[in-house]
Amino acid sequence: METILLLTHADAGKPALEALAAAKELGGTLVIGLFGADVQGAANQMAGCGATKFLGVTGADFAQARYVSDAAAAEAMVKAAQATIVIVPATLRMNRIVAGVAHRCGGRADTHVTGISATGPAPSGASITRWYYRQRMEAAQSRTHRPWFIALDPGCHAPDASAPGTATVESVAVTLPDLRTAVTGVKAPEASQQTIRPDAKVLLVAGAGWTKKQPDGQSHVPEAAELILGFLTAAKASLGSSKSLVDLSGEGQAVLPFMSHLNQIGQTGATPRHLKGLSTCCHGEEPHAVGWRFITERRAINLDPNCGWARGKADVLYVADAFAIMRKVNELLAAN
Repeated sequence: METILLLTHADAGKPALEALAAAKELGGTLVIGLFGADVQGAANQMAGCGATKFLGVTGADFAQARYVSDAAAAEAMVKAAQATIVIVPATLRMNRIVAGVAHRCGGRADTHVTGISATGPAPSGASITRWYYRQRMEAAQSRTHRPWFIALDPGCHAPDASAPGTATVESVAVTLPDLRTAVTGVKAPEASQQTIRPDAKVLLVAGAGWTKKQPDGQSHVPEAAELILGFLTAAKASLGSSKSLVDLSGEGQAVLPFMSHLNQIGQTGATPRHLKGLSTCCHGEEPHAVGWRFITERRAINLDPNCGWARGKADVLYVADAFAIMRKVNELLAAN
């Protein structure tokens, strides 16, 4: 029987609960491994999941993300649990260490996993699904090598809904080497400028058309920025961008001041998983559209009725001016 270890930092939040739900579906013996400044709160939230035991590595040295301390904590818990399959949420913090920990434990790692199943080919008995070639091909894979580390992408599984309780956490001792990296603080944009919200229900994607000349022969970048930020604030939406828009900054053209390559989806950008997506001033080319593969409902605004979104890529296409549409939408949101 497999020993399944859910391994995560204590402040992973919803991605950790999604990975927990996937781990439970594999069957076997479930163990929870948590590390951070204090893990009791996270353990209590998972207390009703049916795990046989909870392992924890705590202390000030594990409060902030740092490779040497995070990797040491993860390695210690994998060995303490004698895990054969290790499932981690694919957060930035876990993605940084999963390959290195797998190497230290003599295991193998698969990242960007979108699904885990207990029905795999013998003798593995488990399988995963991953997307390849810019989300165009889906593959089912399994491994016989153990331990097997699996990093599950956030948004791919419903979170665990077990009742919270009081968990007993077994402390795992970790001896750290001399720490040469000190975390002195965090620099982040003001809350009003936050544009990337992975848990938002709506994704607004802006294309290069926002910065082009409008019917009056002039570009209206400041107004475009105001309309987009107004919608993001009112709808609590997340912001995406086409590659053509973020590339404008390298061409010396006017750009939206809050847009960066971190907002890019499709091609070499992210593949978001929001419930609804609204594309504005984007043509809907295939490389961009594949970034929308996991969005449930796709809508687009474009003046061209023959654009790529009209050819089976959007559920609803509004053939209209994006400035006028978004101006009216913001008025309605403000009224409500």
